[in-house]
Amino acid sequence: MNQAKRILSHLRLGNSLYSTQFSRNHSFHTKVISCFSYFSPPLFRQSRASFATSINLNAHDKKLFFSSKPDSVLELLLSSDWSKELEKELTKSNLSLTHETVMYVLKKLDKDPKKASKFFKWGVEKNGFEPSSSMYSLMLRIYANKDFLTEFWVTIKEMKEKGYYIDEETYKTISGIFRNLKMENEATALRHFYERMIKENAMDDLAKEVVEAVKSADWGEEVERKLEDMKIAVSDNFVLRVLKELRGIGFHLHAFRFFKWVGERLGFEHNAVTYNGILRVLCWEESIQEFWSIVTEMKSAGFEIDLDTYIKVLRQFQKNKMLRDSVELYEHMMDSPFKPSVKECSMLLRSISTFHPPDLDLVFRVVNKYEAAGHSLSKTLYDGIHRSLTSLGRFDEAEKIVEAMRNAGYEPDNITYSQLVFGFCKARRFEEARELLDVMEEYGCKPDIKTWTILIQGHCMGNEVDKALLCFAKMMEKNFEADADLLDVLIKGFLSQQRTAGAHKLLVELVNKARLRPWQATYKNLIQKLLGERKLEEALDLLRLMKKHNYPPFAEPFVHHISKFGTVDNAWEFLMALSIPMEKFIGMQRKQLS
Repeated sequence: MNQAKRILSHLRLGNSLYSTQFSRNHSFHTKVISCFSYFSPPLFRQSRASFATSINLNAHDKKLFFSSKPDSVLELLLSSDWSKELEKELTKSNLSLTHETVMYVLKKLDKDPKKASKFFKWGVEKNGFEPSSSMYSLMLRIYANKDFLTEFWVTIKEMKEKGYYIDEETYKTISGIFRNLKMENEATALRHFYERMIKENAMDDLAKEVVEAVKSADWGEEVERKLEDMKIAVSDNFVLRVLKELRGIGFHLHAFRFFKWVGERLGFEHNAVTYNGILRVLCWEESIQEFWSIVTEMKSAGFEIDLDTYIKVLRQFQKNKMLRDSVELYEHMMDSPFKPSVKECSMLLRSISTFHPPDLDLVFRVVNKYEAAGHSLSKTLYDGIHRSLTSLGRFDEAEKIVEAMRNAGYEPDNITYSQLVFGFCKARRFEEARELLDVMEEYGCKPDIKTWTILIQGHCMGNEVDKALLCFAKMMEKNFEADADLLDVLIKGFLSQQRTAGAHKLLVELVNKARLRPWQATYKNLIQKLLGERKLEEALDLLRLMKKHNYPPFAEPFVHHISKFGTVDNAWEFLMALSIPMEKFIGMQRKQLS
């Protein structure tokens, strides 16, 4: 039996023939342990037995053995509507309203603005909790939707009264949210407020003076003397302002020295707010030693990394490809009372799997830490392990993970199969990848458009564009309709082989016959390639289609091309395609030539 059918038979353990053969040779438990002995790095081998045992169990039957107070309160909040009774229960819980705890609860409630608002007000108005500027910023992000505009502007008013400001990062985030929600009036009002706030904020001027002094030279006596001469009145808010300004211009180590200086020389006592603030600045390769030194220091001082900081720092680590630090940070948080969600765990596993080659030591460190907190593996986490193995071409080990997943009660689905398809294509086992879709149907799991797209993309990435087209034709025969994502994959495949004419023909046919609306980026990419080969007529075809699909005119490459190679007739045809007056076109030409 070929590899595709063999793996699918194990994926579908309902076929007793294969499961019987498997169990007759070795017990499932033994097979899993030997599997991990085979592919686990030395660092993981000490704990592999516990991991193998855990995935052999029906994990969904296991009970959580640890529950921190914030988690207990969160469970209460999620299971009940807000009421007087709920407030009494919260009061009875004796929840310590620290910065980290309130941040944790608010982050967990960020998809429920009403309840987040009630909890926030309960903490402030009835328990005397004093929010920091970073917490107000979080509340603004939670309120940034059509149903909570009153609360949004009231919060901004409160911030202003307390001398807090909206930092640039928060402003840009919320402005983007408003524009995505087509809330242009609110975006404009926020911009006016932000600009006015910057002008009115006296502290802003002092903060900028401090930043100028700090960045003017390497840290030393001269910089410290300049700072001492300023007679700075230090507060949480002021420290955060300076740290964010220094982060914005890339002076991460200078920010660290300033942070230490205000504590050591000015006697400022750092707290959860400022510790979390400096961590958001230091999450770069050049300052990673300082980052971990602060983590140790704040832990010794009794403070924790808040969940909002964790998420932001983790995203930056991943952008910087600092996966080992990402995993260490995850492990640190899982040992704290403010544990990340299964979603965060899954996203971390996905991030690890996208790097080539995926580091299996990191994968199993994440999984082991998750299980050590008393959680059972979810379907998404099994998929995360499976994704890394298939990406590495370790199909036998991937097979065993899927068997363990089924043993835990989770059926393999299109996500699971798609990962196998991707792995086969990456290993250039294209025939088996194609057969896998046929076998899926035999076992009652019909491939969806995403699975077909991954199959076709795998062929294109392997320079097998003609076979990708055959897969596309087969998909169409099965009454699937191509979407813009799949078209973009095919166009990129054509262009990777310099087949611009074929790409143009495919796009035009799918638009005209299948009523498909390509991505704007697909149009732009193909237009630029066509003009690069002096295929003006074909590029103009696409420009007309863009206009038909209500995309903004993509004029710049045409102006450059016609100015350099075109004729008056070409210019006229271009103007007709865009309905641009001749005077405007002449001005555009002059701009290109100047």
